[in-house]
Amino acid sequence: MDEPILLRSGGRVPGRIGLAPLTNIQSHTDGRLGDDELAWLARRAAGGFAWLSTCATFVSEEGHAWDGQLGIAHEGHVEGLTRLATAMKSHGGFAVVQLHHGGAQAALAPTKLSTVDAQGQRAATPEDLERVIADHVAAAERARAAGFDGVELHGANGYLFTQFLAPEDNPRTDAWGGGLEGRARLLRDTLRAVRSAVPHPFTVGVRVSPVDTWNRRGLVLADGLQLGRWLVEDGADFLHLSLSDATAPPPHEPDAPPVARAFRDALPDDVPILAAGGMWSAQDVATARAVGVDLALLGRAAIANPDWPRQATQPGFEPVRPPWSAEHLEAVTVGAAFVQYMSAFSGLVTGGRAQR
Repeated sequence: MDEPILLRSGGRVPGRIGLAPLTNIQSHTDGRLGDDELAWLARRAAGGFAWLSTCATFVSEEGHAWDGQLGIAHEGHVEGLTRLATAMKSHGGFAVVQLHHGGAQAALAPTKLSTVDAQGQRAATPEDLERVIADHVAAAERARAAGFDGVELHGANGYLFTQFLAPEDNPRTDAWGGGLEGRARLLRDTLRAVRSAVPHPFTVGVRVSPVDTWNRRGLVLADGLQLGRWLVEDGADFLHLSLSDATAPPPHEPDAPPVARAFRDALPDDVPILAAGGMWSAQDVATARAVGVDLALLGRAAIANPDWPRQATQPGFEPVRPPWSAEHLEAVTVGAAFVQYMSAFSGLVTGGRAQR
């Protein structure tokens, strides 16, 4: 677990266990860093996570998706981000900002950009998309100025980039739609622009939804692999797969190999594969490593077990699993807003929504 990863950018990740980007709504309405979000990430840094990612962090007001979301949209956000980078790196971890644009899911945006005109949405023009690219470039430059080690473009989970990538959500016939090449253009153009704007060893990577996982939107493994190859050509230093199970084949393609294995076999060895999904124990991580995951990202396991990387080396370690009490969550530096947010999900917090 302590084996380092040397990135093509020149960056160095000191181990193989990371903190996944988690929505935690612990910052201010305007995107300024909240004390609870700072404490939450600093505690996981102290717990030994080698890779630490912020939540999805909005790059513009146009992409602002929810209240309490961290922002990197203007210079007023940089002071807090600088404090956050310092805290996340204080124990030797590799600190990354996940750059995010909600697109049609940007609930707080004055205008919701989408692939097409629909109720409450506006079809993005080429000028809009050039602005989206510029906003990501500016956000990456702010992340570097704040002291982070890199950024991750959030191209997964139904947000703006995925809305363009998914055939079911992108019926456009212009240069930003049609076949995979057109649907991938926005993400690829953004990656190339960001990579060219920030020098090495600052790291730039991408999170993608490589296959349909929760909803059927037309994302299939063959297209995901081609997208991955293109992103590597475009300068991605790592690829982060958004999966419900880090070790499984595509849910709707049962004859396919595990998704992580397919990507590991398809991409160069010096581009690490990151993935989260279903990992709780050290054995779960070992299983993921065996199918091609180079860096295992813990999500829910890291919420209640902030010292997981250190504890997992001890014989007989068993992580604390849900449902969790509010008292336990408070003791492991989870703020009240995050606890309330999780209470809406089945079976996570004692006294929250009933287990189905």
